[in-house]
Amino acid sequence: MALFRCLAVSLGLAVGALASAVVVPPPNILMIVVDDMNDWIGALGGHPQAKTPHLDRLAERGLLFANAHVPAPVCNPSRVAVLTGLNPSTTGIYDNSVRWHEAYPDLISLPQYFKDHGYQVVGGGKVHHHTPGNNRESDWNRYFPQVFDSHAQKHLWTTGSWRGFAWPEGFPLNQIPAVQQLTRPPANPREFDWGSFDREDLEMGDGHMVAWLEDFLATPGEDPFFAVAGIYMPHLPWYAPQRYFDLYDRDTLLAPPILAKDLDDIPAIGQQMAAVRREDLDLVHAEGQYQDVLHAYLACISYADALVGRLLDAIDGNDLASNTIIVFWSDHGWHFGEKNHLHKFTLWERSTRIPMMIVAPGHTRAGSVTSAPVGAIDLFPTLVELAGLPEHGPLDGQSLVPLLAATDRPWPRPALTTHGAGNHTLRSRHWRYIRYVDGGEELYDHRTDPNEWHNLALNPAYRGVIDLLAEHLPARDAPRKTAQRVQSLDSR
Repeated sequence: MALFRCLAVSLGLAVGALASAVVVPPPNILMIVVDDMNDWIGALGGHPQAKTPHLDRLAERGLLFANAHVPAPVCNPSRVAVLTGLNPSTTGIYDNSVRWHEAYPDLISLPQYFKDHGYQVVGGGKVHHHTPGNNRESDWNRYFPQVFDSHAQKHLWTTGSWRGFAWPEGFPLNQIPAVQQLTRPPANPREFDWGSFDREDLEMGDGHMVAWLEDFLATPGEDPFFAVAGIYMPHLPWYAPQRYFDLYDRDTLLAPPILAKDLDDIPAIGQQMAAVRREDLDLVHAEGQYQDVLHAYLACISYADALVGRLLDAIDGNDLASNTIIVFWSDHGWHFGEKNHLHKFTLWERSTRIPMMIVAPGHTRAGSVTSAPVGAIDLFPTLVELAGLPEHGPLDGQSLVPLLAATDRPWPRPALTTHGAGNHTLRSRHWRYIRYVDGGEELYDHRTDPNEWHNLALNPAYRGVIDLLAEHLPARDAPRKTAQRVQSLDSR
């Protein structure tokens, strides 16, 4: 018996040593980023009529961040921040004019960091703001060795030829009857368009990109991959196949709650932000087109949702789900008349709150939700930690890995959003605080005022709340970068 126990112990030790020698393969990563999608998805309840079964399916597979916010309410600074891990107040990139890799040629992006650590990196569509067709080939190839341009509808390789940027069919303004009826053009006619197409899903620009990525996921090779799908919808122009318009009854669509005199207690800079492109909102109301743009936006959300569903099916159908991290986020939200505003470009909830989800096998629980205030800025350090890579930094975000399993844990740092130097908002679990560069302030209690209609900053009784939140404002604001201005971040 003693000999048997001895042999058993020896065998157990040998098996344990063998098990410890087994190398766990690095996780694959599929990142899906959409453009201008606010919280109008079923899982978040942002719009009660939104039909997003596939995004809801994704939320059911992992962790839904119900209080997630963007670094900036504008495409370029938001994407630069997420993909470099650095806030606009650090880089000085506050608008769409600056190509970050020209301003900071030595800065390492999230895809490049994974490429440098042995990952095969592929991407398509709108990932960085300055898409392949708008960039020099040498610029783009630095970050994605294999790229698909969803507008040019062509595979692009590091040694391949380049094709000029081409807008989708039906573009620009007034190529669709619903827009031809307008009696005067809007201020941004290059984008201000909407309508249905008699096309199948994969015949649209975003569909071409997704089909390409489906092909990649069918035979990804042996190395771990970092794949990025940049879905352009629901960015203007709001084009989608007819079937997604058919999902909705235009005449019964509900407008978001709007307060007529909502701007009366807003500081001057906030009112200026709300007035940006005010003529577009006035136009759609004057021409009786509000229901049409609402209809088109929801149709485009449902179209983007269907494309996400195809990618989820590709992950599942190719037996990749058990070792693939899936990340979904939007670069910012969108107003539909709230604060008398159409578009983004503000520091209120409608511009900053986004759908964001992570499915990380072995880390997230199916169907989990957290109300912790987080930012898309946190994705860089989170993915690095989940992949087991060395820390990269310094970064402005913080890893969300502790939240993945303990969704109700304390999370004291509020989410930061910046729009222009010195204009910031902080979102905690219950509060939104805004401070403008001239000292103007706003404070909203989301427990009693989810629409942000009543500015409590004018009440001295809330000064203590403001002071606590203000501790999380950036210590300094980098000067605004201009196009092709090369600088170093070493002194930050």
